[in-house]
Amino acid sequence: MPQISLSARSVSYPVNGIFRISRGARIKADAVMVSLTDGTHTGYGECVPYARYSETTDSVMRAITAMAKPIADGLDRTALQEAMPAGAARNALDCAFWDLEAKQTGMRVWDMLDLPKPQGITTAYTISFDEPDVMQQKAAENTNRPLLKVKLASADDLPRVTAVRNGAPNAEIIVDANEGWTKETYQNTIEGLQEFGVTAIEQPLPVADDDILETLAHPIPLIADESLHTRKDLRAISNRYDMINIKLDKTGGLTEALKLKAEAQNLGLGIMIGCMMGSSLAMAPAMILATDAKIVDLDGPLLLAQDHAHPIHFNGSIMHAPPRRLWG
Repeated sequence: MPQISLSARSVSYPVNGIFRISRGARIKADAVMVSLTDGTHTGYGECVPYARYSETTDSVMRAITAMAKPIADGLDRTALQEAMPAGAARNALDCAFWDLEAKQTGMRVWDMLDLPKPQGITTAYTISFDEPDVMQQKAAENTNRPLLKVKLASADDLPRVTAVRNGAPNAEIIVDANEGWTKETYQNTIEGLQEFGVTAIEQPLPVADDDILETLAHPIPLIADESLHTRKDLRAISNRYDMINIKLDKTGGLTEALKLKAEAQNLGLGIMIGCMMGSSLAMAPAMILATDAKIVDLDGPLLLAQDHAHPIHFNGSIMHAPPRRLWG
C-alpha cells in the first residue's frame, strides 16, 4: 500500500451578516481543512472547531497533525476511531479517508455504502437570534423556504416566534434554544409554540438539566443536540428526547455517524442531520445521512458570504449531490 501523507490548514469563511445564537454572535466561520494523499489521489475533509466543546482552531490543528506519523505508518480509517476521541479533529480526518477511498476506487461514497444518492434534499434555513422585527424581516425575505429553523435564547421568546410566523406564514418552523431555557421557560412557552405550529424543539435546557425533561410533557418533539454526540450517549437521552441531531463534528466523522444513526433508529428515535456553520466541504459527507432523515439542517453554505471553490448546488432550499471535485 502506498504511504499516505497528511496536511492541514486553517480556513475562514465570512458570514453573510451576523449570526447569533444564545451563546453569542459570529461574523466568520473558522474551519480546518485536511488532505490525505497517496501520491496519486487526494481526499479532503473539513471540520469546524466549537468552543462549546472546548475546541479551538489551534487545538484541533494540533490533534490532526499529531496523526501524521501514525497515518504514514499505516493507520487507517477503522483504526482512527480508537486512536482519536470523537470531535472536530477526527471528523476532518475520517471524512478525508472516505474521500480518498472513493477516489482510489472510482466510486462515490454513497455507492460504496449501498445508499441512495443524496439528491433533492430539503434543508432548513436558519433565522438567527435577534430582535423580533429583525427576525420577521429575515423570515419575510425567506418566506418561500419550506422549513425555517429559529434560534431562541430567553424567557421572552414567543414574540420572536410570532414575528417569524408573521414573516413566513406558510413555512414549517422548528426552534432551537441552544440550552438557553429553564424549566419555567419551557413550561411558559410550549403552549404558544403549539399555537404557532412549531413542529420540533431543539435542546431547550442545558445538558446538566436534561433529567428534568423526563418529568415534562412533550407535545412538540424534543431534539437532543448538545446532549448527544456518539452512540455512548444514547442510553442517557433515550427517555428524555424524541429525536437526535447528528452532526459530524460531534460524532467525529461519518463512520461513527452511520452507526449512531442506525442504533438511534432501532431505539425509535427520529433523526435530524445538522451541522456547524461550515462550507460545502463540511456539508457533503453529512448529506450521505440525510436522504431518509426527518429533518435536515445543512444550510451552512447558505449562511456564508463565501463558500468552497467547488460548492454544493442549492436550488432555494433544495440541495443537490456534491460534485466529485468537492468530496466523495
